[in-house]
Amino acid sequence: MPEPRTPEEVREAAAQFSRDATAVREQIGRVIVGQGEVVEQVLICLFAAGHALLEGVPGIGKTLLVRTLAQSLSMKQGRVQFTPDLMPADITGTTIVAEDDQGDGRVRREFRFQPGPVFTQMLLADEINRATPKTQSALLEAMQERSVTVGGVSHPLPEPFFVMATQNPLEQEGTYPLPEAQLDRFFFKIQVGYSTREELAEILERTATGARVHAEPVLDTDRLLAHQRLVRRVPIAPSVRDYAVRLVLATHPKGKASGPSGGQYATPMVNQFVRLGASPRAAQSLELGAKVVALREGRATVSISDIQRVALPALRHRLIMNFEAEAEGVSADAVVENAVSTLPGMMDG
Repeated sequence: MPEPRTPEEVREAAAQFSRDATAVREQIGRVIVGQGEVVEQVLICLFAAGHALLEGVPGIGKTLLVRTLAQSLSMKQGRVQFTPDLMPADITGTTIVAEDDQGDGRVRREFRFQPGPVFTQMLLADEINRATPKTQSALLEAMQERSVTVGGVSHPLPEPFFVMATQNPLEQEGTYPLPEAQLDRFFFKIQVGYSTREELAEILERTATGARVHAEPVLDTDRLLAHQRLVRRVPIAPSVRDYAVRLVLATHPKGKASGPSGGQYATPMVNQFVRLGASPRAAQSLELGAKVVALREGRATVSISDIQRVALPALRHRLIMNFEAEAEGVSADAVVENAVSTLPGMMDG
C-alpha cells in the first residue's frame, strides 16, 4: 500500500482502515460470542503495534480469541504455557551443536541457533504469572526491541510481532506477580469478564451441537503493517495531546516521586491512594490508542473523547496503589475513572 501524503489520501486511508478493521471484527464475531469491548481493545493493541495483557479466569475464550485473530489475519501463531519450571531458553531458543555428514566419512560440527516459540507473529503467553521472574524477563527484550539475543548474537523477530499474555487474577498459589517494568511494556491491560445469559446459551449452541465455525483471512500482513504505519501519521491537535499529558500527570501524587510537576494535576483520590503514577509509556498508549479509535470510525483526526475511551486499559496497570487503597478496596480503575471525570478538557498554559 502506498503511503498517504495529501489530506485526501489520509482520509481515504482512514476509510480503508475502518473497513479492514470491521472485516476482522466480523470474522472474530463468527467464532467469539460477546466480549465486544475486549475484542475492540485487542484490535487497538494490534493496530497500534502494542502488546496486550488479558486478565480473567480460565475458560472464557482467551486462547480461542488469539487463534481466531491469527486466522483472520493470516498470521503465524505460537503458544507458550508458562509453568514454574519453564526456563528462558524454552521461550527464546538456544544454541545447539549440529552435525552434518560430509559424505566422505567426515562429520562437520557447528553451533547453530534453534529458534524458540517466540519466533512467530502472534504469541500467546498463557498464564504468564506462573513462571519465575527470570523466565518472565525473557520476554522483555522481545516485547520492547522485537529481537532476541542468544549467545551474544541478536536475532530479529518476524513482523508484525504481537504478544497476548493472560493471567488469572484469583489464584495466587504458585504464581509470581509481573514486575512493574514488564507490566509497563504492555500497551493495554484488558479485563475479561463472564458471558451473559444469552451469550452463554449461544456458546453452547455453537460448541455442544457439533457446529464448527472458522474465521476466514481478510487482512494480510503487508496491509496490517501499512495500517500500523498509518496510525502514527494521524494528526493530533496540541490541545488533545496536552489532555493526554495532563491525564498521565494527574496520576502522579504529591511528593518527591512526582517529578517537576509536583503533583499539581493530581486528584484528591490520587494523592490519597496512589503511591506511584503512570510512566511516559502511558502517554504513548493513550495517544496511539486514541488514533486507532479515530481510524476505526473513519476519522483522520483525534478527539479528547478518543483519549478518554482508552484511558482505563492504558492506565490501570501502570498505577502502583498504596496500602490505604488496598485496605479500603479502592481499585486503580476507580482512580482512573475519577481522573477522567474531573480533568478539564481544555486548559490554558
